[in-house]
Amino acid sequence: MRALPLFHRIAETRVVVVGEGPAGAAKRRLVERAGAVACGEHEAHHARLAFIALDDAAEAATCALRLRRRGLLVNVTDRPELCDFTVPSLLERGPLVVAVGTAGASAGLAKQVRLALERVLPASIGALAETLEGARGSLRARWPEPRTRREALDAALAPGGPLDPLAESAADRVAAWLAAPDAAPGGSTVTITLTSDDPDDLTLRQARWLGTAERVAHPPDIAPAILARARADAERIVMQTAAPLPDGSGLTVILTRG
Repeated sequence: MRALPLFHRIAETRVVVVGEGPAGAAKRRLVERAGAVACGEHEAHHARLAFIALDDAAEAATCALRLRRRGLLVNVTDRPELCDFTVPSLLERGPLVVAVGTAGASAGLAKQVRLALERVLPASIGALAETLEGARGSLRARWPEPRTRREALDAALAPGGPLDPLAESAADRVAAWLAAPDAAPGGSTVTITLTSDDPDDLTLRQARWLGTAERVAHPPDIAPAILARARADAERIVMQTAAPLPDGSGLTVILTRG
């Protein structure tokens, strides 16, 4: 990754916006949409973030340096080399927000990918997010251990599962899913035989397994690009010997070479 994607809570805070015209107005709308208050540079001592939308390159660079010296993180419109952070193309479905970014490489590409996702994700997925948020207490009561809770959600939200996010009525099934006696998944193991070190050669099913596995067991020479497709919090097991894998619930993926 060229940049670390983060969701920054700015509600009821001040955010500096410098610049007029369409670009400046767009940044003000974005800031206000996130619940913050757009302010001028004279209030920078109250702020942590700044957006600069100035046409003059030298003026924009000077303003960025000035605000950065005051401790603010700065975004400069159309000048990624001056940015501490970039703004992704956003798809919003209630509390669910999908951010598509290219670390400044191409805003146009990010936009087109976001538009493709707009056609895939139903409006009802926002209701599912809200319902799961409201059921957080029930989820913790049903599965007190975080790993077991995560496994149950992964199984329910998988394609064809009772809470499949692409199904229009998924939000209406949350209560029944929580009450079902067999909602918690058991452990399983799958083996992925790699044909190359290119993650694009993974099948859709293999990529989904890697993305949901609790444990990934692999030889020491597996390409980092392949391992990057696994969940960041998945347990990594380097198979130095033929020792048996540790027992556990959830999905274990074993990577081997073809």
